[in-house]
Parts: sequence; C-alpha cells; structure tokens
Amino acid sequence: MLDFLAENNLCGQAILRIVSCGNAIIAELLRLSEFIPAVFRLRDRADQQKYGDIIFDFSYFKGPELWESKLEAKPELQDLDEEFRENNIEIVTRFYLAFQSVHKYIVDLNRYLDDLNEGIYIQQTLESVLLNEDGKQLLCEALYLYGVMLLVVDQKIEGEVRERMLVSYYRYSAARSSADSNMDDICKLLRSTGYSSQPGAKRPPNYPESYFRRVPINESFVSMVIGRLRSDDVYNQVSAYPLPEHRSTALATQAAMLYVILYFEPSILHTHQAKMREIVDKYFPDNWVISIYMGITVNLADAWEPYKAAKTALNNTLDLANVREQASRCAAVSERVHAQVQQFLKEGCLREEKVLDHIPRLLNCLRDGNVAIRWLMLHAADSAYDANNKRLRQIKDQILTDSRYSPKTLFQLLLDTAQFEFILKEMFKQMLSEKQAKWEHYKKEGSERMTELADVFSGVKPLTRVEKNENLQAWFREISKQILSLNYEDSTAAGRKTVQLIQALEEVQEFHQLESNLQVCQFLADTRKFLHQMIRTINIKEEVLITMQIVGDLSFAWQLIDSFTSIMQESIRVNPSMVTKLRATFLKLASALDLPLLRINQANSPDLLSVSQYYSGELVSYVRKVLQIIPESMFTSLLKIIKLQTHDIIEVPTRLDKDKLRDYAQLGPRYEVAKLTHAISIFTEGILMMKTTLVGIIKVDPKQLLEDGIRKELVKRVAFALHRGLIFNPRAKTSELMPKLKELGATMDGFHRSFEYIQDYVNIYALKIWQEEVSRIINYNVEQECNNFLRTKIQDWQSMYQSTHIPIPKFAPVDESATFIGRLCREILRITDPKMTCHIDQLNTWYDLKTHQEVTSSRLFSEIQTTLGTFGLNGLDRLLCFMIVKELQNFLSMFQKIILRDRTVQDTLKTLTNAVSPIRSIVANSNKIYFSAIAKTQKIWPAYLEAIMKVGQMQILRKQIANELNYSCRFDSKHLAAALENLNKALLADIEAHYQDPSLPYPKEDNTLLYEITAYLEAAGIHNPLNKIYITTKRLPYFPIINFLFLIAQLPKLQYNKNLGMVCRKPADPVDWPPLVLGLLTLLKQFHSRYTEQFLALTGQFIRSTVEQCTRRYRKCLQMLWVPFCSWRIMFGTQSYPGGLPKHMCLISFLMNSEQSCNFFFCFCEVQIAPTSSHCH
Repeated sequence: MLDFLAENNLCGQAILRIVSCGNAIIAELLRLSEFIPAVFRLRDRADQQKYGDIIFDFSYFKGPELWESKLEAKPELQDLDEEFRENNIEIVTRFYLAFQSVHKYIVDLNRYLDDLNEGIYIQQTLESVLLNEDGKQLLCEALYLYGVMLLVVDQKIEGEVRERMLVSYYRYSAARSSADSNMDDICKLLRSTGYSSQPGAKRPPNYPESYFRRVPINESFVSMVIGRLRSDDVYNQVSAYPLPEHRSTALATQAAMLYVILYFEPSILHTHQAKMREIVDKYFPDNWVISIYMGITVNLADAWEPYKAAKTALNNTLDLANVREQASRCAAVSERVHAQVQQFLKEGCLREEKVLDHIPRLLNCLRDGNVAIRWLMLHAADSAYDANNKRLRQIKDQILTDSRYSPKTLFQLLLDTAQFEFILKEMFKQMLSEKQAKWEHYKKEGSERMTELADVFSGVKPLTRVEKNENLQAWFREISKQILSLNYEDSTAAGRKTVQLIQALEEVQEFHQLESNLQVCQFLADTRKFLHQMIRTINIKEEVLITMQIVGDLSFAWQLIDSFTSIMQESIRVNPSMVTKLRATFLKLASALDLPLLRINQANSPDLLSVSQYYSGELVSYVRKVLQIIPESMFTSLLKIIKLQTHDIIEVPTRLDKDKLRDYAQLGPRYEVAKLTHAISIFTEGILMMKTTLVGIIKVDPKQLLEDGIRKELVKRVAFALHRGLIFNPRAKTSELMPKLKELGATMDGFHRSFEYIQDYVNIYALKIWQEEVSRIINYNVEQECNNFLRTKIQDWQSMYQSTHIPIPKFAPVDESATFIGRLCREILRITDPKMTCHIDQLNTWYDLKTHQEVTSSRLFSEIQTTLGTFGLNGLDRLLCFMIVKELQNFLSMFQKIILRDRTVQDTLKTLTNAVSPIRSIVANSNKIYFSAIAKTQKIWPAYLEAIMKVGQMQILRKQIANELNYSCRFDSKHLAAALENLNKALLADIEAHYQDPSLPYPKEDNTLLYEITAYLEAAGIHNPLNKIYITTKRLPYFPIINFLFLIAQLPKLQYNKNLGMVCRKPADPVDWPPLVLGLLTLLKQFHSRYTEQFLALTGQFIRSTVEQCTRRYRKCLQMLWVPFCSWRIMFGTQSYPGGLPKHMCLISFLMNSEQSCNFFFCFCEVQIAPTSSHCH
C-alpha cells in the first residue's frame, strides 16, 4: 500500500499541510500576543478619554451609520481617527490575518472531511485513514490543534481586544469590501466569550464548549477521533515506558489531545460516566495537572468542575489518600534517582564499556528521574491552583507536605538529570558515528590474534615451551577466517556467530589444556575481549537515542521553568561555573521545539524558518534572562569599585615624600578593589565556560551572550540615571538645570571610568560599547519624544534603536514630556522664555528682565556636551527642529483661522495695500495711515508675537548648539571637521555648476549621499539653522504686509541702547529683540523669496516715508525714526550681527540694486552721518 505521507499521496499530503499550518498559526498567535497595542485595552483613563470615541467593540455593527455620523460631526475626532488609522493599520492587519487564518484552518479541515466522505480521494475514506498509523495521528492532531488555537486566542488576546481590532480593521481596511471577504464569519467565530485570564475571574457558563461549537464540525469525525484516542496508543509511546507506573506519562501527549477534543463533544463530559471512568483510569489515574501545548497547563480538578460525569470519574484520583500515595511515591523515587544520578556523574563512572553493559539500567534511571520531575513540576506549580478554591488549596498543601517539596531540590534534580542525559546522548552519538569503524577494528585485531596463534602452533615462530600442533594450527586459522567473515550489515547473524566463536575459544582453552601457557592464554583472552567488544558495538542502536529523546521531553515546562529562574540565578551568583550544568538544562528544554516543528518539517512548509525562529528566540531570551545575573553582579561590584576609587583611594602624585608613602599606599581599600575585580573576572570566566551552543536554530555564543548582557545592564542603569537625573521642578525659584546637569555628569563619568576599568578583565571593547549604547539610549528617547509631533508614530517594534535582546527601558512620564530629553529641552525653553528674559547676543547670555541677573549662558551647552555628549546635543537640536515645525504649523493655522477670516482685518489690509501702492512711492501722511492700520489690527498681535518669539527663541538655541558642536568637533576631531567642510564645499560647488550647466553631473534621486552628508554636517555643527526650510507652504494673501505691520507695531515697545543694541522698553510689556528678528526671518524663509522682497520694500518705504515726513515737519520726528532705523540696521545686516545674516538679506544691498534706491540711500546717509544737520529742519 502507498505510504500515507508519500509526496504523491494527495490525501496524506492534504491533511499534513493542514496540521502543519495549524502549528504555524499557533506560533503566530503566540508571537502577536506580545505586540498587542496597549491602546486597544483601554485600561488607562487617558486612553479612554482620548480614544474611547473612535475604538468600538461589536456594538458598532448594530448601527455603523450612527457611529460614523458622530465622528463626522466633530472634525477633531476625524483627525484623531485618521491619525490612529495611520499608526495602527499595519499591526491591526497582521492580527486580522492571524484571525482569518484560524477561520480558514477550520474551513479547510471541514472541506477535507467532506472530500473524504464524497470519495474525492480514491480508495480513501475517513475509516481507512483512521486505520493508518500516520493518518490516525494527523486527524487527531488536526482537531486538537483547532481547539488549542481557540484556547490560545482566548487566553492571550482578550475578547474585547479582539472585537476592537476586528472593528478597527473593518473600518480602516479596503479589503473588507471585496467579494471574497469572510469578515462576518471571522467575527462570529472570534467574538468575545466573556473569558478572562485574570486571576480570580469567573468562568463563563458553557465555556469552552459553546465557543468550540461556533463553527460546526462533522460529529461522526469527532466521535471517531475520541474513540481512537480512548482505545489506541496513537504514538506508540508505551514501548519507551515499559513500567506500568509510567503509563500515564507515556500517554501524556495523547491525554492532552483528548482533554481538548472532549470539548467538541461535551455530552461525554456531562453524562457518559462509563466513558469518563475509562478515560480517567487510563490517562489520569495518578495525575490531574496536564500540559496541553507548549507548557500551557490545565488543572482538571478545576477545568472539569462543571461536568458531572468527568467530575465523578476524577474523584478517585483526587481522593486525598491517592494524592498522598502519589506524592510520597514521587518523593521516594526522586530521592533514589537523585542519588543514582549523582553517582553516575562522578568522574570516570560513565565509561564506554560500562555504559554499553548497563544500557537498560541507565535508561530506567532516566525514566524514573524524568517522570518524577514532570509530576512534581506540574502538580506543585502555583499557577496550576486557584487560590480562591478551598479544595484545590487542600490538594496542593497535601502534595507539598507528602512530597517534602523543595524548589531548590527539584531544580538540582532537574540540573543533574539534564547533565546525565546530555552526557549519555553525546556518548551514544559518538559511538553511533564510530560504530562501524570500531567494529571493523575489533574484527581485524581478533583475526590477527588467531593468525598469530596458528603460526605459533606451526612451529615456525617458536614460543617458550609450545610444541608444534598441526590440529590447533588449522583450527586457529579457521577461527581467524570465521572472524574475518563476520558481516557488519547482517548484525543479527554476526552477533550469534560471535557468541559461538567466544564459546569455542573458551572450550579450546579448557579441553586442550592451554591454561599452562600464559602467552597463549593472553592471546585467547585478548581475542575474546575483542569479540565481546564487537557484540557491544553491534548492539549500539539508534533506538536508544530515540528512547532518550522521548523520555527526556521537557515541553511541559516551557512556561513553568520561569518559576525556577531566581533559583538558577542565585546558584550562578554563588558559583559561576554552574553555567556549564545549566547548558544541559537549556538544551533539554530545546527538545520542546520538536513538537510544533515535526509536521511543519514533514510538509516542507515555508513556515519552518519563521516558527523555528520564534520558539528558538523565546528560548534564547530565557537563557539571556537567566544569565543576566552575571552582568548584574558585575555592575554591583563595579559600583563598589567606583565608590572606592572616587571617595576612598587618593590619587598618587608624581612626586611625594618618602614618609608619606604609607599614607598613599592605602592597602585596605586597594585590596578591596582587587578583591572586587577578581570577583568580576570570575563571573566572566563562568559564562565563558559555556561552549557555543545551538539552541533550536539559533547559535548561542557565550562571549556574545556576555557582551549583550553587559550592554543590557549598562543600558538599564544609564537610562535610569538619565531619567532620574533630569526631572525638574518648574516652580523652583532658581533653575535646577545646571546643578542637575553637573550631578548627572558626575554619575555618567563614574559609569564611563568604571566601564573602562573593567574592560581588560572581561575582554570587551568598553569605549565602543559605551558610545554605541549611550547613543542608542539618547536617539531612542529623542525618537519617542518626537513621536508627540508626528502623525504617524514610530512604534517600538519599528524603531531602529530599540532591541529585543538589549531593550531600552521606558519610564512613565512625569510631566507633559515623554522622556528625559523632552524634559531637558522644555526646561531650557522655560528658563530662556522671551517673556521673562532678555538675550544679549554679544555675550551669548540670557538675563532676567526684572532682576537683570544672569539666567544662563553658552556654558549651559558645554555642560550638556560634557554630560550627554555629542549625541545629547544633536538629539536636543533634532527635537528643537520638530518643535519649530509644530510652532510654524500652529502659526499658519492661526493665521488662516484668525486673520484671514476676520472681515475687519481684511478690510484694513486692503485699505493699507491701496494706500502704499505703488511701493516705490512715498506714502503721504504716513503716520496716520500706518498707525491707523496698527490700531485696527491690535487684537491679532499678541498671539502673533508669541508664536514668532517662540520660533526665534528656539532658533537662537539651535545656533548655540551648532556652535558648541562645531567647536567640539574641531577640537576633538579636527580631521573629521576638515574633511566634512571640504566635502560640503565640493558638493555645493558641483551642484552650483550643474545648475549653470545641466550637462554636468548631479546626484540622482536614489543617491543617498546628500541625506547622509547632511546628518554628518548637523552632528558636527556645520550648518546654519536660519537657512533651514522647516515646512512647505502655500501662497497666503496679504502675508508680506501683515508681517510689516506686525514689525512696526512692536517697535514702540523697544528702545536702542548703544552698548546692548535693541532692548525692551518696559518689563511689563516684554519684547526680546533677537528672538523677534530671528523668528520673523525664519517665518519669511519658509515662503517664496518674493514675499521677503515685498516685506523689505514695504519696510524701506516706511523708512523713506517717515524720513520725508520728518524733514517736512520737525526734527523731533527724526528722533522717533532713529529707533526703528537702527533696529533695522541690526536686523538686516547694516550693522554686524553675530552669526551673520545671509548676504542677500542686507537691506542696503537690496535697495542699491533696485529702482527705489536713490531717495532712501541719500536719506540713510544723511541720517547716519549728520543726524543734527539743519537740512532736517
């Protein structure tokens, strides 16, 4: 008959693909359950208030039009809904596809059953498939995996979350409207069941059978599968467990399948007492806590409580007398086995000859040990018992008492058994690989011994007192030929013949009285020994390895093992060499991967790599978690070293007096440092003792593991120091910024010094790790802070800075900022607020407007550079860019809503435009026209001023940061600075040449050179923030004239000081000139250059008109002009301005190249050269 799993057997391949797909779906569900966006849970009040109106459960489907109309009625909700869609559509789609796969799985299974019944597969029926060994296994697994899927979905992804995700997908995805969409069926299958995995939550009525009935399945199929599982040894596991007391362990996989599948036919659980009694007697006579899939455990005493027949059948097992008996027996077995295992693990005990002679004994020891570990781990686990259930508490207490349960003892048994099992497996693998070579070697040696003896009895090779004997000579030659004729391929015949040869050699020694000759006896003994070795070698079978693999299964502990983590870590902390034993335990745990991967591999499914990576990754993550105690212990010692080096040990001067040598020796503290350093190196040695290990499909290198662990601990501690060190009190009278930065700088320096100190003792590149991880922490926090300004957020799983193995911790926000970098930035903005301070550009210093005391200066940025490094300053600069963009967007929104929609303002602007046209002319009666327009638009200027000043303030900060970065780069990396400047100049020259001659080369669109060089230039401070385009803009009516009006409206609030330039006239009405100028300049830079030209023309017209009016009326007016004129000199480049405005922005340059130049230029010269001239009269 054709093999059921053969590639050309369509029936077998179809069900194999279904089962393979089932295992892959469960892995995907488990993977996704770790990435559920918190917003879909709506647990926080903030999330409820913000998203409660746009995230719906299935109540949405009762009236979708009503809900959508509510959204459409509120533009802000529409905007939030669109933002939510952009941020979550990718992950929601991934979840939907997983849910769709669950539904598709059961549809495919039902279709397969229908095809079987309809005779689509020739000569195959449901009954014939169940008679086939592979077919029976696959059909049972297919139904079982569907049940596991439903349970996993309900346990890992709450019902309300599923509903909200499905509704979100329905609303946001276009795929739902396609003809083949089965959205309705998926929603019916996965709607909320009312089940909650929270401790103490009540179980919904008729759960999970009502959940399992949502998609009907062929009843006869379910009944036949249950029948097979009840009666057959589906996986032939009993042969690996010959002892009757191990039968329930042998059938554990089958028992888990039966437990799940019984929910598809709950009548058996309710009323079929005989069947349930049979099931319990066969599968659960001595156990009631089972693992159903990859460590998901169930306590039958709780799970079968609502089912009368099941509960009654289980009562005998749960009888306290039976519980006591099982616990006592398990305790006795574990003690006996532990002693045996420890004896076997002694040096020199597990030799090849002894192992081959005692295979059954060793396997029995392994069986007993693994069965005892399984029973104790499952039945003593806290997670298996509901603390609110009195009966379960009694059973658990009984187990703990009678089994004398100790987690440490059980862990030690697991550790030793895993080590014993690992050594045995490795020995058998080696023996199997060398089996034929060794057998041939022993055969050759035995044959040669017989040939030599034949030669001895021939008389040719005289041996002491050995007479010639032709009969013995011929006999030994014949024996030599017989040994050579043994065939390795026919092991059974060879084994029987070898036994006969051994008997013949014993008889010839006895009957021919050869005992008297020691040399002959030795030859015969050696030959018998070689023949015995041949028998041992031929008996090395792969079945022994298979049995060990079955017996050593630890998949039931996939989740329970986590409860032993603290014990493992404490053991490592006390004795770092314990890592070598743990390696065997981790490899034993890796055997759990065989369960989900077997069918995927048989089906040659492309899911093999994905599923393997998921489970292997989970296991490697657990290994990292356990071994993280080593870096933690190292850093604990490091903190002590830092304290000793910083506070206790005095630095030895280059020259000192002889009598003070003892004082500087400080033997006690130095001995303590040496002791701590030695402890660190011992910890390092412990982890490096673990050899490179293949865990699943992931190769674990202990050196890399150590480095990753050190990185993780460093990241955790540095991130916490940054979070805690940069929390400010906004109500503090004097700013806490500088003291906090100095304190944090000392902390960071301590980390850096200590890290540098230990690098040689642990063989790592400390400076490289420090720079990489600190930059990653800062960049990640900047990215998260910038998320507040982005519509499409960057999630953790999308971030290039976040890592699964070396995660950057997230802390709860303490104010409006999400991270420390946001708090730092907002504190700087708070203390340099233009409403409270005045920026003196010549000194790069901010002063308090009221007290005239210094608030801060450029030293602030030097301190940030010292504390956070270049990454911190660069991150701060990037965050300020986002803030400027947000501020400019808010300004434009305000401009359109307030200014352009105000009829009075529009009429005023229209009137003024007509009055000043043409711009080349001089405005008659300018005072009245200008100040009338200012008075009519007075209400719009406060918001306008605030926005402009904020942008200007941030631009000043960006200029300061750029200066500090550039200084630092030139000082620390002068070659980098020179290379960047030259490359930048060369690129600009090439681009300029291309625009003059388009045939010359220019970087293509897919060339990333310009983007990459920009990042380097900004990091090195080689850029001018004032030239940056922050936003894209559209044409705005009246924009130049509004900005002109705004400027002249602010001039009365300012006065000119010869030493300081433009300063605020009244502290009660604060206007800071540098932020005002730079804010206005930045705003104009975002629009087409013609707006700037019109603005300059209007300002020039204002000056000319005012001068003209002054010359016609009286000299006093000229003094009024002096203030705006001098201010204009500063603003547009006629007086030197630090940082330098762009050349084309210079008012004189502009006017000298225009037709308007003559009148203004002569007036300008007269006013500047001879302000007291009689011409002004």
